[in-house]
Amino acid sequence: MRTWLTILEQLYDGSWNEDLQRFRSPFAFRGMPCSTHALSSPLVRLARSRADVKRVESAMLRNFRKYARGEASHTDSVWDWLALGQHRGLPTRLLDWTYSPLVALHFATDNPADFGVDGVVWCVNFVEANKRLPTRLRRILEKEGSDTFTVEMLSEFETLREFDALSGDPFVIFLEPPAIDRRILNQLALFSVMSSPEAELGDWLRRHPDLTRRVEVPAALKWEIRDKLDQANINERVLFPGLDGLSRWLARYYTPAGQASSRLPMVRPRSRSRLPRRRKPNLPPK
Repeated sequence: MRTWLTILEQLYDGSWNEDLQRFRSPFAFRGMPCSTHALSSPLVRLARSRADVKRVESAMLRNFRKYARGEASHTDSVWDWLALGQHRGLPTRLLDWTYSPLVALHFATDNPADFGVDGVVWCVNFVEANKRLPTRLRRILEKEGSDTFTVEMLSEFETLREFDALSGDPFVIFLEPPAIDRRILNQLALFSVMSSPEAELGDWLRRHPDLTRRVEVPAALKWEIRDKLDQANINERVLFPGLDGLSRWLARYYTPAGQASSRLPMVRPRSRSRLPRRRKPNLPPK
């Protein structure tokens, strides 16, 4: 039977690093509210019906750089612009990930409207994925003693076309974005970057099933998981600092359980004694 504890065990499985004698997970995590959603980038979803996704990507990045210049004076490389665009909602080839399994679990349970369907947390071993990178990229990681890239480490590739030309076979890298704001820091953010704007990470992972696992988040457990994440201070107020995140947190926190989703009623935990019914939502702890 799937429980909160078994989900945690699955998420943290494989985190022991024998060389370091520490618990340092080699996995990147991505939480999704619906388990049937594909691992497609925003760019692919936007331009799926177009014949030339590369042209769409080039045009959007060109115009983003043109109009956002005044808001991003410290941005100078295509990788900076790509990370900034993804962070601000521009459809790019990037996908959002996190080093934190609990942050991923938040995004699988952050919308009460989706509490009637099963969610999922994807776990990808980026350390093993690096072994399938082109030699030039592996050497950059070895030189820096890192398992993930930064925009500075990719600066020798001045265009995405140069990056894509590194190999005829699709590959994926994991990129730590610049600390643009506190959201990036608080979410322990990470991006996956495919070697083609048309490539889908889900297709690549199906060809490399040894690198990934899916942790299912049953609909019947979402309320329990959500409440326990809130108690652990994993919520919108922390992950989206500012008044917008605060408002999102309070709106969700006070959503009545019976009104969250019409697709599946809330399943209460079993107990020998009857649990008291909460008539009014309590204020969140200070």
